[in-house]
Amino acid sequence: MRPIRHLFTAVIAALTIAGVSASAEQRPNIIFILADDLGWSDTTLYGTTKFLETPNIDLLAKRGMTFTNAYAANPLCSPTRASILTGMYPARIGITAPVCDLPVVRLEAKLEETAPFRPAQQVASASRLKTEYYTLAEALHDAGYTTGHFGKWHLGPEPYSPLEQGFKVDVPHYPGPGPAGTNIAPWRFPAELEFTGKPGEHIEDRMANEAIKFIRANKDKSFFLNYWAFSVHAPFDAKADLIKKYAGKADPNNPQRCPVYGAMVQTFDENVGQLIRVLDELKLTDNTIIVFFSDNGGNMYDRVDGLRGTMFDINDPVNGITPTSNAPLRGGKATIYEGGTRVPCVVVWPSKVKPASRSNAFLSSVDWYPTLLDMTGVTPKETVKFDGVSQKPALLGLGTPRDTVFCCFPHYVPATGGVPSVWVRRGDWKLIRFFCDGPEQTDRFELYHLKNDIGETKNLAAEHPDMVKELDALISQHLKDINAVIPVKNPVYDSTAKAPEPGKKPQKAKKPVDKKTSGGKDVR
Repeated sequence: MRPIRHLFTAVIAALTIAGVSASAEQRPNIIFILADDLGWSDTTLYGTTKFLETPNIDLLAKRGMTFTNAYAANPLCSPTRASILTGMYPARIGITAPVCDLPVVRLEAKLEETAPFRPAQQVASASRLKTEYYTLAEALHDAGYTTGHFGKWHLGPEPYSPLEQGFKVDVPHYPGPGPAGTNIAPWRFPAELEFTGKPGEHIEDRMANEAIKFIRANKDKSFFLNYWAFSVHAPFDAKADLIKKYAGKADPNNPQRCPVYGAMVQTFDENVGQLIRVLDELKLTDNTIIVFFSDNGGNMYDRVDGLRGTMFDINDPVNGITPTSNAPLRGGKATIYEGGTRVPCVVVWPSKVKPASRSNAFLSSVDWYPTLLDMTGVTPKETVKFDGVSQKPALLGLGTPRDTVFCCFPHYVPATGGVPSVWVRRGDWKLIRFFCDGPEQTDRFELYHLKNDIGETKNLAAEHPDMVKELDALISQHLKDINAVIPVKNPVYDSTAKAPEPGKKPQKAKKPVDKKTSGGKDVR
């Protein structure tokens, strides 16, 4: 890896000398703010929290449009990030789990051997975002934009880092899932990155400052700033004064009452404010598009000491409290329910989007690539095919571009009790297919009417079999269209087999597995 300090300085200098075309200068800047694990109820956008404070995110909403039905394409981080950069569903890309920091290099998803106690043979996710994809960053760079990535990546180290995916600046050039052990310096980033902080410095303060340097250096050009925050992902630690503040606000009867998490959210929001203020200062506000989004729902499976952020064993639900609650939505991060994938979303597009407006249009993270090209007037490359659609009509108040949204999550998640599944939402109806989770390893279904039951409390599948059949046909066609590797019956399933005790390895399969099925097609 390259020392990031020298890399940043050299690239900024080169870009300053080179300049950009006049046509690029006329295009609006783009700042894409992606929060990590920030749930739908973790901001004050939707009137669902009395504990957390996000005045700067509210300021974005006053300047732009808030989406109430915005979805991450996956309930975990790496797949959603891949969908943003490619405009394609995670199951088409093959990245359906956050494994991109692991040593194994797997460029395609495949079925894997699965323990006998599990009825479905689950999918092994790809572990790198292939560089053959022509990313959003590459498209904007080729159109004359100066491109910079700041913060979390989690789509693979070199040669799959931001520097190989269209970004000319990458800080801190770190492929891991979080800020290396702590939010408060001294951090534990690899020494070769030369990315250290003064004792007590918060990682998000540092990342915002680095992003602001990029804005100032490129204020006379069109720039694409990818500000993918480390916040509010674990580790759970925060500024002591803010923890004290939220400890004083905590209501023992409120599921959102974790002082550490409240402090983490406030620090993130303050740095969103830093970006807004520098745009105002440099008089760039009127020519800058801002997207605010989250990669998945809020974390409701970890347990932390609310005052110190100390992690407890997730298998010990007695101690500690969850970082947050996504209520009134069901579930959270790593679940297939609304709390896992419905996320906060604001778009600011000065002189185009009506300030303080709201939209009920369905939006998926796969839509960002075609939407941002449409907003900036950049022509998509003919060879690039999107699963996403442009949300420009919704932004201009001219209609809703999509009537269905999909999410495929083909994995077991012990922390949440999650089962390999896929869902479709069309209108107010949402159908979830749980692979091989019914009698004799058949698929099981849950059907919800979200307008009447946003918390997904009443399964209507038995009452509306025709709707189940209709929506399940959409799921089958979708999985076929995107050539998804999907779970099948586990050939070594044993209904008498037991899940291993925490800390112990599961039983090995009794016989080798050789069948691999992708959307109904043999992909061996």
